[in-house]
Amino acid sequence: MHRTSAVLVFAAMLAGPAGAQSVTSPDDALRREVSALAERLGRLESENAALKQANESLTGRVAELEAQAAGEDSAGDSGKAVATVPVAVGSAPAAAPTPQPWYEKIKVSGLVFGDAYAVVDHHDPTIDDRTGFWIRRGYLTFDSQLASEWSARLRFEVNSPGDFSTNSKLEPFVKDAYLAWKREGHELYLGLSPSPTFDFVETFWGQRPLEKTPLDLYRFGSSRDMGVAYKGSASNGKVFYHAMFGNGSGDGSETNDGKKLMGSIGLRPTDALVLQLYADYEDRTGATDRSTWQAFAGWAGARSRYGLQYASQQREVQGAPDEDVAVASVFGVWHLTEPGTLTVRYDRNFDGYADADKIPYLRIATATPFDLAILAWQHELHPNISLIPSLEYVHYRSADGISNPDDDLYGRLTLYFGF
Repeated sequence: MHRTSAVLVFAAMLAGPAGAQSVTSPDDALRREVSALAERLGRLESENAALKQANESLTGRVAELEAQAAGEDSAGDSGKAVATVPVAVGSAPAAAPTPQPWYEKIKVSGLVFGDAYAVVDHHDPTIDDRTGFWIRRGYLTFDSQLASEWSARLRFEVNSPGDFSTNSKLEPFVKDAYLAWKREGHELYLGLSPSPTFDFVETFWGQRPLEKTPLDLYRFGSSRDMGVAYKGSASNGKVFYHAMFGNGSGDGSETNDGKKLMGSIGLRPTDALVLQLYADYEDRTGATDRSTWQAFAGWAGARSRYGLQYASQQREVQGAPDEDVAVASVFGVWHLTEPGTLTVRYDRNFDGYADADKIPYLRIATATPFDLAILAWQHELHPNISLIPSLEYVHYRSADGISNPDDDLYGRLTLYFGF
């Protein structure tokens, strides 16, 4: 306002002498311009005062909204702070955020493990003393976060046949292809996704590069299925469950009208102890239906973990007696050194399997009870690279007065790496 007063006084001084003259002087035009500038400056001062008042009002409203948001966050225990956006008078509106490129929304990962193997001793003379190399698993995975609660996965797998006879190239196939919805510990899966059969047990076992879990190894079920799955937890994770309704064809195509229903429920009484029950029923073509149940108990300490498992499966056989099979398994894993882990496992198969000779990488004698013992040492070269020397010993037991085959002994040096 001081500038306005000074201009007005200056204008008055110029106008005073002019007003006493009856004839217009050459300075009249200059006086009029100064007077007009003074009026314009006064208007600008008034507008500026109004803008300052509006800015103060807007700043107060922002403070109220921040306080309200902080109160809501405190009530929801989110622990997140509301970001303050400074308000500038007369500034241009903020530009819209640049959309994230599609390739930045996709996470790519993978793993590979394979063996240098030696068949030290085997009941089948055609593969006795065999040596070689093979890849037992290769993964290439694409994960995408579509929205805050929606995600998708596409995973490819490749592996060697492992039957000691097929000479074929490594051909990839789709292992996972699903859309997932997740909210507050509850998850819905649509498509080809992990089944409840041994998903949890395999995670607890934690030694998949060494060997499969019993239900996977002895072909009780598949690790994947096409259908709808729902999993979740309750009571702060002490109770967890996983249910699935699928084709029953694993990662292959549907070939019949039958479907498979699978479900598991688990309990964590303590931080170290976990229990799980699993059951399924599969409607297969003709009189070949199957039903399975499994019980698992695990204990995990600071540097070791232990597992105990029993499973039974009833297999209908069309035109022949039904085949009921059962297996018990116990294992221990000890982290003895910073890079080294010792693993010991023992499987007791109470009955033989008619398709035991189709188990990849282990050609086991058919229809013969047997025990499997595994001894391994895992040396971690890097968090994503490991060497695992191991021995797998198969001991056959006589049944129904029939002499048992000679035992099998496999030696492996497994290389694992992930990225």
